[in-house]
Amino acid sequence: MDMQPRWASGMRPGTAAVRRGLAQPGKGERLPPGLVTRVWNEFARPYWKRLVAFLLAILAASGLAVLPPVLFGMLIDHGVLQEDFRMVTLLALAAVAVAIGAAGASLLQRWLSAYIGERLIYDLRRRLFDHVQRMPIAFFTRTQTGALISRMNNDVVGAQQAVTGTFGSVAANVVQLGAALVVMISIEWRLTLLVLAVLPLFILPARRVGQRLQKLTREGMELNARMNNRMTERFNVAGAMLVKLFGRYGEETGQFADKSRRVADIGVKQALVGRMFFVTLGFVGALGVAIVYLVGGRLAITSPDFTPGNIVTFAGLVTMAYNPLSALTNARVEIMTALVSFDRVFEILDVTHPIAERPDAVELTAPQGRVEFEQVWFAYPAAGAGALASLEEVEAAPKQARPEPVLRGVSFVAEPGQTVALVGPSGAGKTTMLNLVPRLYDVTSGAVRVDGYDVRDLTLESLAAAVGVVAQDPHLFHDTIRSNLRYARPDASDAELEDVCRAAQIHRVIAALPDGYDTVVGERGYRLSGGEKQRLAIARMLLKDPAIVLLDEATSHLDSENEVAVQRALATALVGRTSLVIAHRLSTIVEADLILVVEAGRIVQAGPHADLVHAEGLYGHLFRTQFGRVTA
Repeated sequence: MDMQPRWASGMRPGTAAVRRGLAQPGKGERLPPGLVTRVWNEFARPYWKRLVAFLLAILAASGLAVLPPVLFGMLIDHGVLQEDFRMVTLLALAAVAVAIGAAGASLLQRWLSAYIGERLIYDLRRRLFDHVQRMPIAFFTRTQTGALISRMNNDVVGAQQAVTGTFGSVAANVVQLGAALVVMISIEWRLTLLVLAVLPLFILPARRVGQRLQKLTREGMELNARMNNRMTERFNVAGAMLVKLFGRYGEETGQFADKSRRVADIGVKQALVGRMFFVTLGFVGALGVAIVYLVGGRLAITSPDFTPGNIVTFAGLVTMAYNPLSALTNARVEIMTALVSFDRVFEILDVTHPIAERPDAVELTAPQGRVEFEQVWFAYPAAGAGALASLEEVEAAPKQARPEPVLRGVSFVAEPGQTVALVGPSGAGKTTMLNLVPRLYDVTSGAVRVDGYDVRDLTLESLAAAVGVVAQDPHLFHDTIRSNLRYARPDASDAELEDVCRAAQIHRVIAALPDGYDTVVGERGYRLSGGEKQRLAIARMLLKDPAIVLLDEATSHLDSENEVAVQRALATALVGRTSLVIAHRLSTIVEADLILVVEAGRIVQAGPHADLVHAEGLYGHLFRTQFGRVTA
């Protein structure tokens, strides 16, 4: 019993996120190396054909956008100045045709952008959802739900924008800038260089503005996640009830207002910084146009090779060159800002699954229900293991050299069909023992076996099918009673639903409801009483028809009359099934085949009620405390 635990290796979920260091949002400006390659390989590659079409549409739209200034310049030189009405008409019609072509290319570009973007959102959300729901319970005990939902909504959309928005914008700017410069240089290379000479006045401020926007974007994401998390916690039934019971309306409103105000302040800063960018861009553009008319006008007067039409063309193209050129000077920062969302998504995907199915896992077929604990030691994961600091919004707990064991060398066998009761003081490790059977956690050392198989060697699906659980506080989804029951077995008939509800002594309650089995139970089942939820959970477990049943205070919310009825129903329903039962009221487990008395993580007594009640030890003390005397 006093042997030291053989601490298992590999129990370090989440180390990938720890290794990333500065890659975590808000902790530095650097992004992980290879991020773009990973985005391409894991998400963008399946859409490469449409991405090529998207880029071609950008090429067409951006290239066509350069033609109108050229056509208008020709219209002046070859139409207006030559008084050629036919040429004016043809060039005007050509400008209209170019506009139609540009509009068509723009529409195609937008459709492809929307298609690729929405499919990427779908892929990201599906993969995130699948990954998160397979995380161990330890992950959910430390993660803020609102922050996690924010990642799956805001950051997924931001990641999609990185592919179809930022990269598409960069491509469009490159094409438009290249086309504009080619035309400008072909007309007058000296004037082109003069126009470009004013850009250094703008490039440095633009870079600083872009870096500031990147920081504000990261900060805004974090603040929005915190605000969403507060709403999620306070607007569920349990949170709302707690606020009402303590009358903390003013404090809650104040704290929410503080978070909301910080989000608003960030929004104002982003708007102001962004407007500074565009104001500066507009000033540089106006300066460039003024240079074109000043110098170009003198050239048109003094040089026969530079015409009034060239001035019009140059004036139209200079803004088309400034806009993309100024944007490209900040392209790296914009791309990094957009990639922050992908990094935040990957941050979650990189949290490892410590409870994973082995490649050679065995299918548990026709389970008999034998449960064996062999020298089981268990310690809950250390603070931070299996979690993500950026989803917690709490100060990290002090590191522990080694978490204290909750179970210390526990060994017992529950034969098929037996009822084994676990009793003992709170915190002794009883619920932990139940959680190890369906692999909500894995043992630190030793083994938990079902039908002779180590549960770590079984497929997760077959193990889950063999084990049914009724928790102390059963969870019901915000759905109908019928749907909540069929979560255990979607193909169950209405007659089967009624049968299990009769066995759980809940059918009459359901039948008396206005909508019967179609009654919506509310979030977490709050429209039902505690006892009704408990019996509905028992019915759901019976519908699953497992070989092993785990009952954690399954009758704790029932009055005496219903407790007797449900105990009678369970006694019949659990025949042929192995049952592990936790009960603080010892009257409910006196008929158990085996009673295990758990104290400080160890089994200190074991045997049937008749033996334990007369023996010296914790069980007799607990029984006398509850009933005042010992009965045979």
